[in-house]
Amino acid sequence: MNAKVSHDILEKWLTAWSLSRKLPLPVKYKSGFKVEVGEEQQKERYVFSELNEDFIELSQQIEEPWIYLKVCNSRDEINKVVPEKWKIQPPGYMMSCFGSMKTYDSHLCAGYKIEYEEYNSTTAIKIMNQSGELASIGRIVLVDDLAVYDRIVTEEIHQRKGLATFLMRELEKIALSKGVYHNFLVATEEGKALYESIGWKLYSDYTSIVI
Repeated sequence: MNAKVSHDILEKWLTAWSLSRKLPLPVKYKSGFKVEVGEEQQKERYVFSELNEDFIELSQQIEEPWIYLKVCNSRDEINKVVPEKWKIQPPGYMMSCFGSMKTYDSHLCAGYKIEYEEYNSTTAIKIMNQSGELASIGRIVLVDDLAVYDRIVTEEIHQRKGLATFLMRELEKIALSKGVYHNFLVATEEGKALYESIGWKLYSDYTSIVI
């Protein structure tokens, strides 16, 4: 069952998302938020905590390609109300872990080392192999009482070695060191199972549409 995503949580998550990607911070747009992304295939994104008239009205007004509308609702609900010009993207899942993750005593697989990078209130942790090749990377951004995990990626040839679980544990240590126990992220279908295995729970569906 989806929780209702508060305006406050959405703003903190989107602020962290923007900081992680070195983008302008979100600005209020009616009952939602807008971020100027500036990429060729994602010019802007509008994000809403619920399916409402502001979202529907925007979906009717926009004709330009590569502007994303995002909302904390299921694909089926969105599909019923938006014009056919919009393409519904693969499902996303807002997930939370309010407390410690169940990562047990995971150790870094032999032959790998970790590196840290800090910028914009963001800490990026990289796991490299002995030849300096990037195997896994993830970022954490602390916004007030919320720890947001972003862009957790393990390269295919380095998967199934426990790197992602180890990485999540190392990112969590940063949050815990600051006394932050509310963890939040948006997962893909593929990532959802990993996060559930270490104690995360579905908070809300998260649907994206684009022309």
